[in-house]
Parts: sequence; C-alpha cells; structure tokens
Amino acid sequence: MTHDLVQLTPFDEHNQSLEANVHPPDWSNPTPSQPYHLVVIGAGTAGLVTAAGAAGLGARVALIERELLGGDCLNVGCVPSKGVIRAARVAATVRDAGEFGVNVADGATAVDFAATMERMRRLRARISPNDSVQRFADMGIDVYLGRGRFEDDTTVSVTTSSGDVSQLTCRKAVIATGARASAPPIEGLDSVRYLTNENLFSLTELPQRFGVIGSGPIGSEMAQSFARFGSDVFLFERGDHILTREDPDAAAVVQREFERDGIHLMLDSQQMKVSSLPDGSIKVTVTQNGSEVETVVDELLVAVGRAPNTDGLNLEGVGVAYDKTGVQVNDFLATSNPKIFAAGDICSQYKFTHAADFQARIVIQNALFALGPFGRRKASDLIIPWATYTSPEIAHVGVYEADAQRQGLEIDTYMQPLEDVDRAVLEGQDEGFVKIHTRKGTDQIVGATIVAENAGDLISEVTLAMTNKVGLGKIASTIHPYPTQAEAIRKLGDQINRTRLTPLAQKVLNILRRLNVGV
Repeated sequence: MTHDLVQLTPFDEHNQSLEANVHPPDWSNPTPSQPYHLVVIGAGTAGLVTAAGAAGLGARVALIERELLGGDCLNVGCVPSKGVIRAARVAATVRDAGEFGVNVADGATAVDFAATMERMRRLRARISPNDSVQRFADMGIDVYLGRGRFEDDTTVSVTTSSGDVSQLTCRKAVIATGARASAPPIEGLDSVRYLTNENLFSLTELPQRFGVIGSGPIGSEMAQSFARFGSDVFLFERGDHILTREDPDAAAVVQREFERDGIHLMLDSQQMKVSSLPDGSIKVTVTQNGSEVETVVDELLVAVGRAPNTDGLNLEGVGVAYDKTGVQVNDFLATSNPKIFAAGDICSQYKFTHAADFQARIVIQNALFALGPFGRRKASDLIIPWATYTSPEIAHVGVYEADAQRQGLEIDTYMQPLEDVDRAVLEGQDEGFVKIHTRKGTDQIVGATIVAENAGDLISEVTLAMTNKVGLGKIASTIHPYPTQAEAIRKLGDQINRTRLTPLAQKVLNILRRLNVGV
C-alpha cells in the first residue's frame, strides 16, 4: 500500500500507526478564541520543544505543521537511520563472529532486508507517541494541521488540505520549519529516479548495486549500512577522502573500515553525469585522474545538499530576512522582525536535533521572559557536540586543529589511541582514539574528537567538562570504572598532569620521598 506522503510508504500497520499519531487524518483544527502568546510554525524538534516549553510555563501556544509532527528526526532522519544502522551492526557482528571463536554456519549472515525495514517502521511507530498531535494537545497547545503563512507580524493563517483557513493572532511567532533534501546541480539528475533521506526509508527491497553521492554523515552512514546488508556499494566523493569536514585522522580510521566492508570508494569524482538505462538502472559517469569512469547502480542515494523550508511563509511581507541558507537571526535567535524568532535547521549551521532542542529553549526565554536586554540568552554560548554514526563512530565538540590555526588560538593536543585501552582491545574495537585540545599551557579543554564504536556516548563527558569549565586535569582525578573505553579520556588527564611535572617539581618530590623513606 502507498500513501500520498512518501514517508508513509509502504502504508502498512506501522506507518498507519505513525500517521495516526503525528498527522491523524480525522483531526479537526481548533477554533482560535483569543490571541496566542506564541505561534510556532513547524513541528520538528525545534517547534515541539518551543511549544511544549512555552505552554508548560503558562503561555497560550499554537503549533502549526503541514506534514508530520516530529519533522525529519522522527520520520526520515535520526530515528529510522539508527534503526537501520543497528541492524547493519548486528550483521557485521555475525560476519565477524569467527574472530571471537564463535562459529557461524555458512549462509547465516544473509540479511532479510524487508524484515530489517519492517523492524525500523515498527520501532519508529512505537516512538512516535512522544511527538503525537494528541500529546501536545493534552499539554494545552492548540495544534493546527495545515500550511502556515504570515499575513502580518501578529497574524498567521493556516490553510488545511481541504482549503479551510484559520486566522491566528499572536504577540510573538517562531519559525521552526526546518530544511529539506536538495540535490546539487548534477548533469542528468533531473532525468533519473533517485533517493534522498526523505524516501530512502521507504525501500523494501535491498538494491544489489547501491550508489551514494556524498560522503558526509548521511552518505557515509548509509553506504556502510547497505554494504553490511549485502549491497555492492559505490560511494562517490569529490574530495580525496571521506568525511572531509571531520578531523583527518578520524576520517582515515573510518575509511579503513569502509574498505574492510567492501565499499568501493570513488574518490576524486569530478564532472559527474547520470542517466537512466533501459532496464531501469542508473549509469553514473565521473572523471577520476583525467579518465572517465562509468558505474551502473540499481538505486542512487543523493546525500548532499539541504534547502531551508521558507517557501509559502511570506517572509518578505513581514520583513524577515533570509537567503539560500535559511532565515537570518542574531545571537538571540531573533529575526530582522523583532516579533519573530527562529530555531533549528531553518536558521542554524548546526543541523542536529539536540542543537534545535537547546536553541528552542533560548527562544522561549528570549521571546517570552526577557525584559529588553535583561534576561536574554545567547546561542553562541551553547557548546554543541555532534556524532556521525558510522562504525566506528566519530564524535566531536569544540574546535578542530584547523579551526584553532585559523583563529590564532594556540593549543596543546593530547591523543590516546584505543589500542592502549584494555576494554577496546578486549572488544576488538581498538581502531580509534580520543584527541583533546587544550588552551596552550593550561588544562582548559577547547575541543575534542573521539573515534570509537560508541563515540557519541563518550563525547558527553568532554562536553560536560567544557560546559562547566572543568579542566582536563580534573578528569584525571575522577575515578572511571575499569575496564571501560571511557578510561581513554581519563588517560589524557594523566598525560596533561605529567606535563606539569617540571624539573623543580621533580626535585621537590625527590626530597619528600627521601624524607619519608630515608633514602
């Protein structure tokens, strides 16, 4: 069964349950009876957190969504992708079981892709009540399903799919409409059937040959997952290595794992052209080192390019400045119209669910509870980590070495390979490291990169330290359970403490030792 929204295809019991929660077809929009303190357009993470937080503090709130509550994260992003990635990791564990003395019968690693995707849809539906229309209505929020549009800076109209229009008046408004997949200008791309993150998770059959354009987070995560499922994967990247925005040492570790997974790394791919073949497959032509190379795939995922969802909002009419990157905001997340704020992917360079969450909290404070310049919070004060969920994962917070060089920031760098961390060795996960940058001559942490199977979890200790100005030396004095991979972070604390052992300090310690032991 299919559905008008590709996100809900196949329209099985799980996607029907998802729809019933996040866009119930029998929902009737409320009738506005008085002005709202806040109207929020867009019900992804930023919009949901803004609406729930403001309503919880006593504000009258309206929440508008034209498609599915939960936005990209629930429906076509974080949630489904991690369900797929988990299945791929299990497949890799079975594949590699012999390394642990566990004998697996031949053929046992065959992946039932349809069952894998069915599991993802089932778990996505199970999570969806957290973002459901009914849950937010129960919070006292007026939820409107339809297209929001500014009529003026205190009036927002909502048009339903049937053409009914509601007029909402408000004191402040928040734009939280997010961003969508946007394909780059590739010759012939408009003439072929291709995938983005918006329809990838509707697949029910594993493509034998799977092409991926772009080795950023989405492209890398899905390339590795489909390779582990059994697809012959071709990953096209213009640069000379994958994950070009990450720490080069970190990208190199993941690239070696990709090669082990059998991914064809089509690096230095220039002058790309695509075309359809009579059998429905897709031919991808690139130039590498001056030679033209042709590759035929059955499905092609375009994993580069995002465009802000500004269409139809009438931003020009209310004096909200925006460009191809999104709505323009200041450090307080106010737009060029002081009555209108924005949060999340529509305005942020950090296009992560957790970033949208914390930006929404800033908007609540600044839009409803700040008095002029008093009580306002700044987005630039947020310390935002992120992770790419390949195997191993790459997690990062703060500055990279290249950032520090550009900023003229002098740093000291400490690195702990996982090959010297007992738990990582015992688990067969010793390809990776923890790298921490401190302000030169101090233990103040200014950045960190972790490459490990669970790096996304490990980075939180460093982020906590940075947020609360806890130095790396203090981490060394914090007892970590043995054996854990988090010990790698503590070992870096030991490293910095050893650098403080100056010749004078060594002499003093030697005197104290002799006084105590008589030698």
